Amino acid sequence: MLRDDALDALPVRAALPALTDALDGHGAAVLAAPPGTGKTTLVPLALAGLLGEGPTRRVVVAEPRRIAARAAARRMAWLLGERAGESVGYTVRGERVVGRHTRVEVVTTGVLLQRLQRDQELTGVDVVVLDECHERHLDADTSAAFLWDVREALRPELRLVAASATTDTAGWARLLGGAPVVEAQGAAFDVEVVWAPPAGAVRPPHGMRVDPALLSHVASVVRRALAERSGDVLCFLPGVGEIARVAGLLGALDGVEVLQVHGRAPAAVQDAVLAPGARRRVVLATSVAESSLTVPGVRVVVDSGLAREPRVDHARGLSALATVRASRAAGRQRAGRAGREAPGAVYRCWAEAEDARLPLFPAPEIKVADLTSFALQAACWGDPRASGLALLDRPPAGAMAAARELLTAIGAVDSAGAATERGVRLARLGLHPRLGRALLDGAASVGVERAAEVVALLSEEAPREYGDDLAAALRAARRGGDAYGGRWRAEVRRLRAVAGDVSGPSGALSAAEGEAEGGAEGLVGLVVALAFPERLARADGGSYLMVSGTRAEVGRGTGLRGAPWLAVAVADRPVGAVHARVGLAAVVDEEVARRAAGALLRERDEVHWADGEVVARRVERLGAVELAVRALRDADASLVRGALVEGLRQEGLRLLRWSPEADALRQRLAFVRLHRGDPWPDVSDASLHARVDDWLEPELSRARRRADLGRIDAGQALGRLLPWASGEAGRLDELAPERFTVPSGSRIRVDYADPQRPVLAVKLQEMFGMQESPRVAGVPLVVHLLSPAGRPAAVTSDLASFWRDGYRAVRAELRGRYPKHPWPQDPVGAQATRHTNARLRR
Repeated sequence: MLRDDALDALPVRAALPALTDALDGHGAAVLAAPPGTGKTTLVPLALAGLLGEGPTRRVVVAEPRRIAARAAARRMAWLLGERAGESVGYTVRGERVVGRHTRVEVVTTGVLLQRLQRDQELTGVDVVVLDECHERHLDADTSAAFLWDVREALRPELRLVAASATTDTAGWARLLGGAPVVEAQGAAFDVEVVWAPPAGAVRPPHGMRVDPALLSHVASVVRRALAERSGDVLCFLPGVGEIARVAGLLGALDGVEVLQVHGRAPAAVQDAVLAPGARRRVVLATSVAESSLTVPGVRVVVDSGLAREPRVDHARGLSALATVRASRAAGRQRAGRAGREAPGAVYRCWAEAEDARLPLFPAPEIKVADLTSFALQAACWGDPRASGLALLDRPPAGAMAAARELLTAIGAVDSAGAATERGVRLARLGLHPRLGRALLDGAASVGVERAAEVVALLSEEAPREYGDDLAAALRAARRGGDAYGGRWRAEVRRLRAVAGDVSGPSGALSAAEGEAEGGAEGLVGLVVALAFPERLARADGGSYLMVSGTRAEVGRGTGLRGAPWLAVAVADRPVGAVHARVGLAAVVDEEVARRAAGALLRERDEVHWADGEVVARRVERLGAVELAVRALRDADASLVRGALVEGLRQEGLRLLRWSPEADALRQRLAFVRLHRGDPWPDVSDASLHARVDDWLEPELSRARRRADLGRIDAGQALGRLLPWASGEAGRLDELAPERFTVPSGSRIRVDYADPQRPVLAVKLQEMFGMQESPRVAGVPLVVHLLSPAGRPAAVTSDLASFWRDGYRAVRAELRGRYPKHPWPQDPVGAQATRHTNARLRR
């Protein structure tokens, strides 16, 4: 029995004719409808012909979250006066409630992807509604791209609707071939905005960390909202940990029930949140409550302003969620929850001035997330580079390259990037390819049951109270009667079914061998190592060195401390920490590490420069971890030469033998290069290092150690760089003479240390009679005029000016101090000399 009153009250009903026309004319449409208008519940029923009008169709609705899929199906069934599983059903991972007569099926986007890979035509489906597409989840973007492919190439009659409350309607319309945009007017009540920033300074979020001061402030704002407003309070927080923290800070509230809702909350709690409460409630929720769900009784929203988004650190091989400032679109969605049933208010825990600086929309997952699953889906679809897919944002090249590298390593794609038979199977497991590999290969090694148990622990994040030791967490899950234990057992059953019969890969441990080598805990570690081979870590001086090269530390008091090897499942990098922190791991031994990460095992000769000398050794490595090392005699000459070149780069060219003549030659060449350019060589450190082949051979190839470098005559080697072929080399003494002949007849050395201002240091009396400053290669020398004792008396690059203006003062100061030397009044007309007056008179 239709609940006509409830159906007629949904504002989106007025937009149904326009939506029907758009689909009839174009086959695709973008539906923009504010929260609470009924786009999630009324539209699918109308498109399926379940409201007594229109043709009968089968409709699939894709939701981003399991809780939203179940809630939407139950709400639609209630509107029809039925139970879920009749005309309306749902399918989420591990749960399917669908009957023979089901015409509307609500699924998660992950389930939809699995169906598309199995049956690209979506046989029997007439309409697909992609709900909440503004959230830009990777599975949703991928599903939209695949569906557009299906419509363009296989089934032009398939109808597509992209539905959202706040989204880039123009972008989605363009993506769907210029689809019409249908806008539904909302009937939401006014929501008053109350700005409630913290009084004191709050540190911004970093990684998964949220400043406890902000959480304390959020709890105080919840109390304030309870005191100032009526109705239930819905408080948005970034994650499960923050929800638990705020719940603890609120404590027992008189006459108020505190509920915690998130993706891992027990089904009973989720159901309770979606039904009216017997008393006033505070609902602490993650972003699962932003859209699709209507929490009855809510009149007030308290928004922490934070959200969680996926991030991947390719350099460290770590993927995790990161706490970020929520977008303005998310803020509007959250605020709208307060105006679903009556006028309400939203308390925003930040300053109004900050609001304009927030991002407009959440970051698309395709830009920031691990793309391994996406790359495998694209490869199985037949487009390994995703170049032909209709996507709002292109996947970053670096992230795709990292994804393909991993997929190649686990045998999911071939060298060309095409999906292998194994890759197709991995894509259909409903798991990240890493976990799929662990399930299939682990089942062959330790048995299907054990592999399924461990993989379920890795895919269904265990509660923090289970600890960081995976073997202990497995025991807790087995005996636990909590909500997590129930979900974990359901996932184990699903994985056991999809794993099926498998045969072990070459070199895999049999279950019996595994038990003998490491017992039950070793088997847990083997499965983890199969999923994350690059996170195998060996104890190394108080911390652990991962195969990837990342260093990590375990927490104090953990049972993992002291283990020689760990298989790390979860790790992150805390604020201000030098090393990563192990969040979840299992103990393994070296033999398990060798077998699980065999593709990363290498033995090679390593010759490098270390601690001022050539070090040659033969090393067996598991990635960055050294397993065995021995000294290497008679190392390959090319490797030794490379190490010596590295030594020259690190410690400089002074490792060679530099005589005063060699230094002088280098300075002269630098001077000529500066003022005449080619063909004179660049003799800077960088250039000489880059041209070692041109000037240090054959001596460099004959060298074996540091001492051999010290025997190479740098001056002789530099001579090889002179422009002999052009004949210019013979002009070096002309352009940059070592010595300059002054009027007294002395040949004085020129100092080219500063190639822009070469210096001639000469006794003043030896320059008498020279009217203009001396030059080399057209460049005036800086003349340091010395006293008879060789001390500087004057410096000039304009000798004529010095004789005219400066000499008189120098003469007055020095003639009394050096009376035995000539001090003529006219230095230009005097005879230059290096002798005393007495010597001159002889």
